[in-house]
Amino acid sequence: MDNQLHLFKRVKVGRINVLRVLKRLPFGAYLVAGSEKEEILLPKRYEPEDCKVNDLLKVFIYFDSEDRIIATTEIPLAQVDECAYLKVVDVNKVGAFMDMGLMKDLFVPFAEQETKMEIGRSYVVHLYLDEHSGRIMASSKLDKFLLETSHYHSAGQEVELIIFAQTELGFKAAIGHTYQGLLFNNEIYQPVQIGDKIKAYIKNIRDDKKIDLTLQLPSEKTRGELANRILEYLKEQGGTAKITDKSSPEEIYQQFAVSKKAYKKALGALYKRRQITIEKDKIALV
Repeated sequence: MDNQLHLFKRVKVGRINVLRVLKRLPFGAYLVAGSEKEEILLPKRYEPEDCKVNDLLKVFIYFDSEDRIIATTEIPLAQVDECAYLKVVDVNKVGAFMDMGLMKDLFVPFAEQETKMEIGRSYVVHLYLDEHSGRIMASSKLDKFLLETSHYHSAGQEVELIIFAQTELGFKAAIGHTYQGLLFNNEIYQPVQIGDKIKAYIKNIRDDKKIDLTLQLPSEKTRGELANRILEYLKEQGGTAKITDKSSPEEIYQQFAVSKKAYKKALGALYKRRQITIEKDKIALV
């Protein structure tokens, strides 16, 4: 296999590649990236119906069960250098195997399991190429792959997260498959669980360059919009409502999709402007 990897310098194993159809044979098509010496088989079952020589095809490159480099038009659930929430379909004496959307399952060695994996359960893993075999593998030890510090991000920046672990302080999340940050418990106002993909914001870059996250970015504009929504809601309810500053975060989020902290600030602003009254069990229009 090492010799095969050496030959294919222009092809990224474990990633989607755009390759040209060099020739077609009864058992499949041979694809190339640049040099016509770097031929990769696309088996017949994966060929598009209208496949022709010189067509450009988007294919995923991996090693099949016989360790031959091969192409497929099937799109995997994740690629190398990405994080994904995948399900374990088998466990044997060397490790676990996860469904990655291809005929060949994804191998997770025991040494790369943060906790012992069980069949039927899903885990967040990071896909990588094993430097010795060239095989696509995965690890649930995300701290090994995700950078804890960043000179790239800034406060207020919108990011995409995958939640991968829970701590006493909150939830650890992968940011764009490369970095990691912490979503503190007091910043969580909606149900969050391992494997969730959610939009969030950089709340703060600490002095040590570690990243704090938040699900909602506060601003004068968003607070003003929330205050207006509360007034509209009160009008719809006949002037009174039972969602007060004492209500649960879940109840507040269900109605307004904001944190309890943001809701209390908006109520305070409306109260100061004498637009509402706040009682123990209700709020009301003035």
